[in-house]
Amino acid sequence: MKIYLTAILKANPVYREEVISVLQHMVKESRKEAECIQYDLHQSTADENQFIFYEIWESRLGLDEHNQQPYILSFGRIAEEKLQEIPQIYLMEKIA
Repeated sequence: MKIYLTAILKANPVYREEVISVLQHMVKESRKEAECIQYDLHQSTADENQFIFYEIWESRLGLDEHNQQPYILSFGRIAEEKLQEIPQIYLMEKIA
């Protein structure tokens, strides 16, 4: 069953450019993963420091494997310092 994920992050303005660079790297690498169907990064029009990922994964297992990739683990380690708040992550399933 496909997994749909939305993640909302807010960069600390001091680290904004660094966060953007890391997020763009995550997009590039994530799109290479076999289980990744879609992995898009958006920026809020109301707040330049707010970023939203929209992702679609083939399965929960694929998402779990993604979350163990070195570039995702690396982001997790810097997130506490570089983000203003804990990311909000929403896992969803599509309903007809």
